[in-house]
Amino acid sequence: MDDALNTLGSYLSGKLGPKLTSFHVAHGELTIEVARDRIGEVITFLRDDEKCRFGCLIDICGVDYPEREERFDIVYHLLSPWENTRIRVRIKTDAETPVQSIVGIFPGANWFEREAFDLYGVVFEGHPDLRRILTDYGFQGHPLRKDFPLTGFVELRYDDELKRVVYEPVKLMQDYRDFDYLSPWEAMETAIPGDEKASVVEEGEGKS
Repeated sequence: MDDALNTLGSYLSGKLGPKLTSFHVAHGELTIEVARDRIGEVITFLRDDEKCRFGCLIDICGVDYPEREERFDIVYHLLSPWENTRIRVRIKTDAETPVQSIVGIFPGANWFEREAFDLYGVVFEGHPDLRRILTDYGFQGHPLRKDFPLTGFVELRYDDELKRVVYEPVKLMQDYRDFDYLSPWEAMETAIPGDEKASVVEEGEGKS
């Protein structure tokens, strides 16, 4: 299987030239790295080429690497039912540079791209309706960025007086506490609550 995928990777490298920056096979899967501004051409080739025939778009997702200058990976998963082969296509981008939409190539990419925009803030240029799809109206920020606060910025509740849902800034009712979890590999540094009662009982039994 790996030999067939390496052969396909070499074939794509020869056909796509500089559009394909690298490819590798790992765990029985072929991944190709593609220049960001050529993603539309590459996806079209993978769909239409007789030796590829990747006619099914399975998924588009984002990955965040905050330490990188181009912090986001956009990953496309394609399936060829005719060749019984899968391929992963990966490009890199940053928070400001838009990525070409492939809705015109695979209409099913519409909601996948909206999801990546909503959760990571990646903008898809040429998308017909790039709106949030999972978060609420007026939501601030992008939940899956690693700089996003776990508590969010606002919370909602039903107000009995106004008879509607209201939005309010997040208010933490208590400070974070330092919990001491009992681990089978580490001894507790503090006494277990209740141990002092056991010691009193033992002293009483000894006196009788």
